[in-house]
Amino acid sequence: MLREPAEIRVDDHGWIELPIGLLAEAGIAPGADLLAFSDGDGRIVLRRAEDAMRDLLERGEL
Repeated sequence: MLREPAEIRVDDHGWIELPIGLLAEAGIAPGADLLAFSDGDGRIVLRRAEDAMRDLLERGEL
């Protein structure tokens, strides 16, 4: 389910802060390990590391 977009800004050090509500909607808890990758066209995808590893194992790519 897509919610209203949150406006965020990349700071001078290249860091961003994501609203806790956005993380909660995605099922990402504070302290979670994430993998980040570019999906092209200005998109960056964040995945819980455990989900990404499970997907790789299920596809036989790991």
